[in-house]
Amino acid sequence: MFKTLALAVLAALALLLLYAATRPDQFRVERSLRIEAPPERVFALIEDLKGFNTWNPYARKDPAIKQRYGDVTRGPGAFYAWESKEVGVGSMKITDTAAPTHVTIALDFEQPFTAHNTAEFALRPDGGGTTVTWAMHGPATFVSKLMGVFFSMDRMVGRDFEAGLVNLKAAAEAR
Repeated sequence: MFKTLALAVLAALALLLLYAATRPDQFRVERSLRIEAPPERVFALIEDLKGFNTWNPYARKDPAIKQRYGDVTRGPGAFYAWESKEVGVGSMKITDTAAPTHVTIALDFEQPFTAHNTAEFALRPDGGGTTVTWAMHGPATFVSKLMGVFFSMDRMVGRDFEAGLVNLKAAAEAR
């Protein structure tokens, strides 16, 4: 009886691991929102990392977050690092911009896990406003594939992106 149960558990575990291994090697999370402000105004709140952190949902999650900015805080080369019990440890560096249509950021996490991803903001004029798309993509490690069997990264991170875009909308429309 015990031997049969142990074999069934091992078989189920093997199937779970095999299924996780078949998941995609890359992930992408993306959300969009229309903002009643010109692209230039929205762009300024993204490509300036100090402005970014006025609406960044992750910085808002921890009032005790330790923030450190580089010598450059706006445009390519701008750097920001954080340390937080709530949102972990990591850094971001703007790698590319094209005013006022896009910002690309290298996003590196150290804790609670190590990850090297890319965040992108695409801004498209939309009537008198701007449609902003916030996306993040990167490699999916085996551990993240396995976690993805039980937790939806798109849902978890997507909710934060949605909250951040609402914050960005409020900041851009208030100016």
